[in-house]
Amino acid sequence: MREATSGDAGLLSRVLREAFEEYRGRLDPPSSAHDKTEAVVTRELRDGGAFVVEADGLPQGCVFFHPKEDHVYLDRLAVLPAFRGRGLSLQLMRAVEARTRELGHTRVRLSVRLALTSHHAWYASQGYAFHSHGTHAGYASPTFLVLEKAL
Repeated sequence: MREATSGDAGLLSRVLREAFEEYRGRLDPPSSAHDKTEAVVTRELRDGGAFVVEADGLPQGCVFFHPKEDHVYLDRLAVLPAFRGRGLSLQLMRAVEARTRELGHTRVRLSVRLALTSHHAWYASQGYAFHSHGTHAGYASPTFLVLEKAL
């Protein structure tokens, strides 16, 4: 695992699109991961950073993080389908949690779609608990949960 650089923007955008492809047509609103261009990822890297897991020079997964006033936001945890079930998500999450501590914060937050109930359980098993509901623009009722972990 390593910290991503601005030169990784193309690679990261490709990993995000491939990892989130299984959700195409399953989420309302659709995941914005499908629209992550190199330019968008470059902006997101400037707003925080990312970690990438590779083996033999091939990307397997990534996660973004964004420091906020009172927490770090863990964003777009993504592992390519061929590499799932190997603990990479947990490694990536722990990297963000370690960075959170390095930055002097004690809380990590993330968002997960209401529809992805198996994800809710997995995050709960990692110590993340309900913080609040969130609603995408243009929707009248909540579409996602915000989860938080105190470190």
